[in-house]
Amino acid sequence: MDQGLKGRNETARARADRNFVELLQGARVAVTGVQVLFAFLLTVPFSPGFERLGEGDRRLFYVALVSAALASICYIAPATQHRVLFRQGLKETLVRRSNRYGIAGALALAVSMTAATMLVVDFLFHSVIGMVTAGIVALVAAWAWFGQPALDRNRLPEDGGGADDPS
Repeated sequence: MDQGLKGRNETARARADRNFVELLQGARVAVTGVQVLFAFLLTVPFSPGFERLGEGDRRLFYVALVSAALASICYIAPATQHRVLFRQGLKETLVRRSNRYGIAGALALAVSMTAATMLVVDFLFHSVIGMVTAGIVALVAAWAWFGQPALDRNRLPEDGGGADDPS
């Protein structure tokens, strides 16, 4: 038994199962938003105003679209890999890998949301407001998704005994 589980009475296998279920639950929340954003972005080039976009805005659109696709891939990967690796005894590997995919998916989603926000605000106002707004979106995502958790990780006890630590 892992003494760092703080009172949980579970085997390493049960812990891997629990961690994987928790990772999938988190991905389910994110993947819905990613898929809505991705679907919306797929329709934009077919709208009447798209041809009015300049080269810079088209590049922003490209970044938003591709990063939404990458985020979707990252969030879907754990469930797909679980199917491919079913009953192969690789759950702990899958948990670690899925955690990395979740982080990569969040990063790609932040890029997509930032680029899409900048594109829309720039289209509406043709000014610096787009860059400022996108910068704020990027900073809030960076803080809420990465900065604040990084501070919490640094505050963990030396034994690393977080009960929800999937590593």
